[in-house]
Amino acid sequence: MYEPIRTKSVHTPADRTDDFPHRSREEELDIQLAGHLAALLAVTDELGLGEAGDRIAGEVTRLRGAAPARHAGPTDAAPLTLHRRAHALAGRALVVAASRADTAAAILAAERMDAHTAAVAPPPVATAAGTTAAAPARTVGAL
Repeated sequence: MYEPIRTKSVHTPADRTDDFPHRSREEELDIQLAGHLAALLAVTDELGLGEAGDRIAGEVTRLRGAAPARHAGPTDAAPLTLHRRAHALAGRALVVAASRADTAAAILAAERMDAHTAAVAPPPVATAAGTTAAAPARTVGAL
C-alpha cells in the first residue's frame, strides 16, 4: 500500500563519525591560544610595543605554522583603554596556555599582563617628607 522510505530520516542518529572532521582537544586549544595571542598582538602593535609584538608574533607563528598579519590600522582608543584590553587578552591567553601546559606561551602571557598592569598603575605618590610612597595595594589582576 505504501512505498517504503529509501532514504535516511533526518531524525535518525548519525551512525558514522567520519562524516565530518574532528579535532583533538590539543588542536582546539592551539587554535584558541593562537587566536588570543593574535588579538593581543594587534593591541600590542597599536600601542607601538615592537619588541613585545615580535615575541608574541613568534608564538603565534609557532602555534599556527605561519606568520600572523601585523596590525596596520590604529584606532582612536586611549592608551589606558588599550592597556586594559591587552591585559584582558593576555589573561585569556594565560588561561589557555596553562590548560594546554604550554610553558613558553604562559610565561609570555604572564609577562605581558605584568607589563600592562604596570602601565595602568598610578604613579608613586610624593609624601610631605620628600620621599615617594608606593601606590596602595591592589587586588591581583585588577585594573
